[in-house]
Amino acid sequence: MSDNAELLWGARFKAAPAASLTALSRSPDYYFALAPYDLAGCRAHARELARGDLLSAEELSTMLAAIDALDADYRAGQLHPIAADEDVHTFIERALTERLGPLGGKLRAGRSRNDQTVNDLRLYLRDNGRKVVSALLALQQALVEQAAAHTESVAPGFTHLQQAQPIVFGHQLLAHAQSFARDIERMQDWDRRSARCPLGAAAMAGSAIARQPAQAAADLAYLAPCENSIDAVASRDYAAEFLFVTSMIGINLSRLCEEVCMWASRQFRWVELHDSYATGSSIMPQKKNPDIAELTRGRSGRLVGNLMALLTTMKAMPLSYNRDLSDDKRNVIDAVDTLLLVLPAMAGMMATLTFNTEVMREQAPDGFTLATEVADWLAMRGVPFREAHEITGQLVQLCERENCGLSDLSDAQLQTVDARLTPEVRHALTLE
Repeated sequence: MSDNAELLWGARFKAAPAASLTALSRSPDYYFALAPYDLAGCRAHARELARGDLLSAEELSTMLAAIDALDADYRAGQLHPIAADEDVHTFIERALTERLGPLGGKLRAGRSRNDQTVNDLRLYLRDNGRKVVSALLALQQALVEQAAAHTESVAPGFTHLQQAQPIVFGHQLLAHAQSFARDIERMQDWDRRSARCPLGAAAMAGSAIARQPAQAAADLAYLAPCENSIDAVASRDYAAEFLFVTSMIGINLSRLCEEVCMWASRQFRWVELHDSYATGSSIMPQKKNPDIAELTRGRSGRLVGNLMALLTTMKAMPLSYNRDLSDDKRNVIDAVDTLLLVLPAMAGMMATLTFNTEVMREQAPDGFTLATEVADWLAMRGVPFREAHEITGQLVQLCERENCGLSDLSDAQLQTVDARLTPEVRHALTLE
């Protein structure tokens, strides 16, 4: 037997791998988080081998029991990779053969690490995609509940970061909830497209042993097997698309975070952060900082970076599998870990914000935000909107000269701009 027998690929080589190759080739520790998904693939493949008469009924029963025991031990923290385990597949096969002896070695027939790793990653992403959706729903619920409490709270709405028009503040909160609703739809749509099982593709040309991929797909709750064995092992568009969805979630989170940071500032004074979701300063005793919003805003850059990293890796890569693709897991695992860390914190922060509705209402007319209402009032009385816009612009100029608001102008001042600005226009100058 080869001196490299502990390596899944070692039989062809006389010399042991260089230490630098081993260090570069070994998967980072967090890749081993795919172990439960690798074990799920092992179960499905064992059943496939039994259907092809490569395992007897007794051998299948023994193997499935051993796989279940490994799964339980791993989840209990009692099963760990060792330095010689090049990757999660080596780790699981070593642990299985230690328990089953030669029977454990039968499981390798008809499969390759190429289709194994795709299966592990697809299962991991589908499982964690559902967890991300669940966490997003919790944040969305916090936004909806806050919006329901502010159906009569008035605040200035903004365009170009300048006061634009008065709005019901609940409407603003629901705008964020709506963006997260689309993120949820994107993740669900991604799942439908990605629910394809690669098992049976083997290295890239398929397998004469694993001949019922549709059954393996059903065993693992996929919708169908992959249609093309080369594409099955070579493509990572499902991972890139997942990272686009997580990036979009990050972008939408970042926009919400930016607003929370502004609302909590002394310049706005719109919200009070709950003490349990804020931090202070080591030198400035008065500070109450929106760290959750700031940290989440920062982490959104990592989410976008993960997408860019994988797309760059995939660019101009020939078919089929290339080792470059092994780094795909670094990007997706980081994206999942990031979202599952920030989303619960964001949900808690949003649910516990206290809004200063009096200040919001007081600021609502600032910046001549009711000017559009005046122009609309004129238009509804037959004035062409182009002309109504001009008249209202002159009103704003008058207010700027007089250093007052629109509602502060006297009836006489209104008439100096245009005779059609009768006292009834004041109905358009209220927040009601």
